[in-house]
Amino acid sequence: MKKAICMTGLCAFSFLHTLCAQTLPPDLDRKVRTSIDKGLAWLVTRQRPDGAWSDAGMPALTALPLWALASAGTNAHLAAQDRAVAFLLGCQRPDGGIYVPQPGKKGSGLGNYNTSISVMALAATRRPETVPAILKARDYIAASQHAGDDAHTGGFGYDKAAQRAYTDLNNTHYALDAMRRTQHLEELRPAGQRRADLDWEAALAYVQQMQNSEGEGRGGFAYNTQDPKAGTATNASGRVMLRAYGSMTYAGLLAMVHARLDKSDPRVRSAVAFCARHWTLEENPGQGQQGLYFYFNVMARALSAAGLDAVPREQRQDAIRWREELAARVIALQRPDGSWQNDNNRWWENDPVLATSYTLLALEMAAGLTR
Repeated sequence: MKKAICMTGLCAFSFLHTLCAQTLPPDLDRKVRTSIDKGLAWLVTRQRPDGAWSDAGMPALTALPLWALASAGTNAHLAAQDRAVAFLLGCQRPDGGIYVPQPGKKGSGLGNYNTSISVMALAATRRPETVPAILKARDYIAASQHAGDDAHTGGFGYDKAAQRAYTDLNNTHYALDAMRRTQHLEELRPAGQRRADLDWEAALAYVQQMQNSEGEGRGGFAYNTQDPKAGTATNASGRVMLRAYGSMTYAGLLAMVHARLDKSDPRVRSAVAFCARHWTLEENPGQGQQGLYFYFNVMARALSAAGLDAVPREQRQDAIRWREELAARVIALQRPDGSWQNDNNRWWENDPVLATSYTLLALEMAAGLTR
């Protein structure tokens, strides 16, 4: 168990790095750690001199490698972490968001997406100097929650600045994940400052709109109601249903867990049952090879947050030992140089930095190095 960092009242940082009990067989655990070390070493070779990875206009593409480096449970590659932290802090805007404005572009600088991922990466470093930036970013995320009285209420879209009515489950689950993972740091907010938080009830109501309640897709989640990504289907009674798919179902599960729904809640149980019925590591169910590495990543984040070491199957005794199956699968997909890459470039996964970062975090969570 790692010790809490106690300096100037920063014991709150220990919350992020409470280690899980050993969850993998010793031989597989050794292979996982070797795979992680190899992947991290490859990532470091791809870092730019300014501290960024891939596209400097997308801070999330730097935050994800930083998060993987910081969560590895070692003190390796600290110089790379130093450069990445400095880069992300340099991207923070006066409004608290961590993004690079792109005027005239739909979605602008993807402020919510970039800020949410950057906040989680900075928090994972446990560095006291990042606390003020994290608190400012929490203000930005909280202010980005869609208010009003329409189908978007409670959700999150790509950007705050556009002031347009647009939300989706992907952006929403990232915002909820960021706010829950960093909630403990509100204890460090200077006296007199208003604490940042979300309308969690509204967020849960928004998320529930994307969950199917009947048919083969019952329990599963879609991207949003206007553009479900996997399309729609008509059931026997003529009702149009959203087609659920794998990665968004895990995103929905994670969102419900962060909204404090218990594992016994019927909505949570239904989502888990969908995951069991469509269990595979060969594809992102409903999307094929599209978003495969994000699927691995959000699966690990959701099941870890839910406290599920195994996924129960309906009417069967053999639960899915997801940690072992996921670890073995992604190790088999690792390239000789230590990286991972998706031949399908939907959602940018042909970028090996992105695919490698997603996968390293999934491995770290499967091995219990981080939650």
